Amino acid sequence: MLTEEQKRIILSNLAQQLQLKPAQINNVVTLLQEGNTVPFIARYRKEMTGELDEVTIRNISEGWTYAQNLEARKQEVIRLIQEQNKLTEPLQKKIEQAKKLQEVEDLYRPYKQKRRTKATVAKEKGLEPFAEWLFQLPNENVEQKAAEFVSAEKEVKTIEAAIEGAQDIIAEWISDNADMRKKVRDVTFRDGKLVSSLKDKAEDEKKIYQMYYEYEEPLRTVVPHRILAMNRGEKEDILKVKVEAPLEKLDQLLKKTFILKPHVSTASYIESAVEDAYKRLIEPSIEREIRKELTEKAEDQAIHIFSENLKHLLLQPPLKGKVVLGVDPAYRTGCKLAVVDQTGKVLHIAVIYPTPPKSEVAKAKDTVVSLIKEYSIEMIAIGNGTASRETEQFIVDTIKEVNEDVFYLIVNEAGASVYSASDLAREEFPDLQVEERSAVSIARRLQDPLAELVKIDPKSVGVGQYQHDVSQKNLNDSLTFVVETVVNQVGVNVNTASASLLQYVAGLSKSVAQNIVKKREEEGSFISRKQLKKIPRLGAKTYEQCIGFLRIPDGEQPLDQTAIHPESYEDTVRLLETLGCTVNDLGTEQLKEKLEDVEIKEASQQLEVGELTLRDIIDALIRPRRDPRDELMKPLLRTDILKMEDLQKGMQLEGTIRNVVDFGAFVDIGVKQDGLVHISKLTNRFVKHPLDVVHVGQVVTVWVEEIDLQRGRAALTMLSPEQTV
Repeated sequence: MLTEEQKRIILSNLAQQLQLKPAQINNVVTLLQEGNTVPFIARYRKEMTGELDEVTIRNISEGWTYAQNLEARKQEVIRLIQEQNKLTEPLQKKIEQAKKLQEVEDLYRPYKQKRRTKATVAKEKGLEPFAEWLFQLPNENVEQKAAEFVSAEKEVKTIEAAIEGAQDIIAEWISDNADMRKKVRDVTFRDGKLVSSLKDKAEDEKKIYQMYYEYEEPLRTVVPHRILAMNRGEKEDILKVKVEAPLEKLDQLLKKTFILKPHVSTASYIESAVEDAYKRLIEPSIEREIRKELTEKAEDQAIHIFSENLKHLLLQPPLKGKVVLGVDPAYRTGCKLAVVDQTGKVLHIAVIYPTPPKSEVAKAKDTVVSLIKEYSIEMIAIGNGTASRETEQFIVDTIKEVNEDVFYLIVNEAGASVYSASDLAREEFPDLQVEERSAVSIARRLQDPLAELVKIDPKSVGVGQYQHDVSQKNLNDSLTFVVETVVNQVGVNVNTASASLLQYVAGLSKSVAQNIVKKREEEGSFISRKQLKKIPRLGAKTYEQCIGFLRIPDGEQPLDQTAIHPESYEDTVRLLETLGCTVNDLGTEQLKEKLEDVEIKEASQQLEVGELTLRDIIDALIRPRRDPRDELMKPLLRTDILKMEDLQKGMQLEGTIRNVVDFGAFVDIGVKQDGLVHISKLTNRFVKHPLDVVHVGQVVTVWVEEIDLQRGRAALTMLSPEQTV
């Protein structure tokens, strides 16, 4: 349990670290301890947090947890050293002032119960007093002193054995010195290199790791994706990776620290102990620590990129009010078709064989044309898997023969097969085959990406890099947080949402989400938010957390369709009364005009409502059914196809960003493979990371720079010809 003083110090340190006010940190921590969720705090407790977003609130939560764990470990270490009667005031002070777990572990190292080492064996033989004498660097005869410790009984048979044992003890003392370890770690990180080479007899048939066969880079500048690539190459037994330390500098540092009298007769013995301490004990340990730290940072970066890409993928604007034909391409088994209406309901399932080996093009064309006419299809969604481009060519040729405005889009079908074979998909479509479910999923991804993608494990959506090489727990936590954040920012129609979507709403568990759907199926649509209080296992706290994010578009209370929390309904009604309006005026131009003229500060004081809360209430009243995705760039629709052979250097194209990685962005320009815009070609100014200028789903203008037909690759640039002059 933390004391008030410890809590005050932690809050102060966190405020400094995150550049926030201590009061903001304190309020967030208090709210979290009271069982409030991050989305709820971010949306409905702005007065207390000073309008902090979800990411900052999560950072506070993680920082607070780390600080608590650090404090607990400090107390544990102090207790363990105290039990050995070796705790001194200066040591206790150092432990209490440590800012990182690594510092605490370094300080505890000399007192930690070790497995039997050379030093412990030497101590058992009674050589510790001799080691203490030698470590003082007396200018006396070492062999003469060593003779005093020769003992057949203690198995110290010779003078040489006594000296060697004392040196083993001294080597361990040097290795366990916390200050020295920190200095060695810092110097190694500052001046050391990460070096990789091809292992003897290693087979890398596809030359995946060719760039790392003879590679070195300063530790302080090596970029995250290279660390993960080398780690993977090492794991696959192709590369040998090591930290190359600045040995000369470290040798000088160690000798300068421990051999204060270099000219005395005992100096050479300590010099040997120093060299042994570094080579045998310090170097392997520091290398492990540095590589662990580099890997953790690289993993954090990879997870961050995946999370950002996922966020933008989920926020892609829905194509509302469109009947869509979903196409799951294939060769031998045929292309599966699914027609879904504006609400995502399946209207028709079919299979066609426009691709080899059957190539029944005419028959397939008749089927598609017939479906377009029968169901007034305006959009066709084609999965980007096997046979995608051949199917795309077929669809392009087909829609040219229809006298209607029909567009198509290549949809990233990553994870569709995972969903189609899942229990959830079987439950949703028990009578459909796996591929038929995929076609439905592809169509729905175009209609409402968020509602469909939440049914899939976030790791399977295909917008990451090295996702299998990072901590799976950290990745899952981060991606789940992203999905929760997006779902709650968008809001959920409680009368149409699946249990998969509802479970990401603040406060709702999987079982409560299923209970909501079950109640809806049994009793029909909800007409009031209040009805949700009767859902099994949805208690008062859960209701408070979730209800503002659950919308009822056509209920008996007009405010239930907005992002206004029921706790603010009374304040909202009073605001409307001051304007001579009621909740029934919601969405009218007259109310919008009046609300736009409200003086926030003045109204806030008059109604005794926080300014930030009032601003959100007014915004929700002006746009009651606002979907933040509607304000984002719409997907790029196509009516014609482009082949790799059609590309020419300098050609200008429109494309959609499919994935962002450390070294650039992959853009779908309508050919078989996505083209790469290298980080240096994104803009004519310095870019620290591609995410600073582009994101998944963004429609961009690119120019073709290089074409490699043999490898099916295109290098693109976002710099216009004028910018490259």
